[in-house]
Amino acid sequence: MTSERSSSSLPAQAGRPGPGGPTTPYRMTVTTALPHTDALALADQCLATWLKQEWSEEPPPPGPAAGPGAGASPAERLRLGERVLLDRDGGPLDGAPSGGRYDRRRVTTPAPHGTDRLTLTVATGPAGPTWLRLEASTHTTGGGVRTPGRVPVPEVVRTLLPLLDAADGPAAVAAAPRVLTAAGVDRLVDELCDPDRRMPVVVASVPAGLGAGRWLADVVAPLCDQLPGLAGLYVLDADARTGFNVALEYHAVYGGAVRTYLPEVDPASRRDGRRHPVLARNRIEEDPRRAAALLAREPRRLAAERPLPPVLADVPVLRPARPAQAPAPAAPAVPVPAHGREERERAGHPARHELRRERHHERPKPKALPAGAAAGRAAGSGQGCLSGGRLCAVPGGAGAPAAPAAPARRAGWRRAGPSGGRGGVPLTFTELMARLGEFPLLTFTGDQKAALALDELRCAGGGWARLTWDGLTALQEYAEAAVRGQAGGDFKQWCERTPAGCHRFPPRKAVRGESRTVHSHAKWKRERMLPVPECVDASRRAFMGAHLRIGGGRTAPRLHYLDDCSGSGRIYVGYIGLHLTNTKTN
Repeated sequence: MTSERSSSSLPAQAGRPGPGGPTTPYRMTVTTALPHTDALALADQCLATWLKQEWSEEPPPPGPAAGPGAGASPAERLRLGERVLLDRDGGPLDGAPSGGRYDRRRVTTPAPHGTDRLTLTVATGPAGPTWLRLEASTHTTGGGVRTPGRVPVPEVVRTLLPLLDAADGPAAVAAAPRVLTAAGVDRLVDELCDPDRRMPVVVASVPAGLGAGRWLADVVAPLCDQLPGLAGLYVLDADARTGFNVALEYHAVYGGAVRTYLPEVDPASRRDGRRHPVLARNRIEEDPRRAAALLAREPRRLAAERPLPPVLADVPVLRPARPAQAPAPAAPAVPVPAHGREERERAGHPARHELRRERHHERPKPKALPAGAAAGRAAGSGQGCLSGGRLCAVPGGAGAPAAPAAPARRAGWRRAGPSGGRGGVPLTFTELMARLGEFPLLTFTGDQKAALALDELRCAGGGWARLTWDGLTALQEYAEAAVRGQAGGDFKQWCERTPAGCHRFPPRKAVRGESRTVHSHAKWKRERMLPVPECVDASRRAFMGAHLRIGGGRTAPRLHYLDDCSGSGRIYVGYIGLHLTNTKTN
């Protein structure tokens, strides 16, 4: 087997996509044998279903679909809700012979730091197949905004691909990997060697002694979750693997490894075999999330750099029309009781009444309360945190700040700059604890008393508080990437390979867990069983061995936390204070 080639060893670049750079868009370009009108109707149906599910409003149906050779459709813009826009246009292709046509749909929806945009284009030339291109991108509203490394695969893609019978030249483009038997090996080899293929093809092997169905469900399907619409996906059973490796001896795959075959495979060239990267089984099982990100990197790059086919290149630039409100269904008239002056204004002075309503809606919203005040109000009202779509009460000691009530993906957060940003870097733990609400993906569940007591020691001036703030900032940035599957490992690995533009926390101060001695000592282990919401653990307690070193020496503070980004989508900080008991503090 050829040596593994991975882009993870490339040096970090300041302008690369990820938390420190622009978000890499998702781009899919496929063909279908369906006529233009049928493909467009399916696309409109999938978009309408998605909009109704995500934004509770379905757009009105477009006019009668026009086939190739028809005239231009008038551009229209529909406002489907607050900051949700749908643009629709269509017409003849620019510079193409008579008979070519395109139809386009663009959906703009709100995002935490700007807008998300999904553009779907169906185009057909005078001859040949119907082309469909879908691009999803994120547009931020200003500089210095933390963004995910990649736009995730839109759900519309997973729905649309099976309906279209999408293809890339001779290769089928499916939404999920398919098991291939020995009868399909010759066709797969032809697909890999076909010069018209534009997408990579990902082929997974099954380890000896394991069934192809089980390996597909447990390993390959999660591994390929970021690849629908970007690559052909196959799993070779035992018989197919043997025949495949005989036919492509310089491009073999076996032992549970997964190989990405780039376009223009030369089966007779040993040198060409080195072009097609291999992801070994041990790397997949060691860190499945990172392996999935590595596997998607090359298909994403090819999709972004590949030039458009001539038919799609002739699609003109979108010129949105003025927004029009989507017609709402007529509501039955309900008698409203009159109430004093408001009723008189509504009846005698409708313009004045509307002006009062506008002024009421334009009043500035009240400023957010400090974390401590918010905690008190939340405690009094029984407020909890919304975690992974579930409402969880956050247990904690006296004065523990409440978690943000809004989902983390909706929260706006900006890291404090050198001058502190929102309020400067805190120099005391009193100020630090009052500002924990500035980290939307971190929830403090412990007792503030241990942290506040550090201000009385004054052993390190404001250094301890500054270092704790640095650790919380790095944890927040890690959590933003982890909830989207872009962190590339745990927090320790994040500190060792901090992406460009992110806040760096010293790796030697990030500790994955406690020693075996602490685990085996009942009292010491009990000290580290710290509060968590019931949605994380039914006992409302969890062992928090992972911690940050805030200083050196026997009394050096520690910050203990639980990384639950893969579950509830948050990090729970259960303790900030002096070093808990171990062999060195006794």
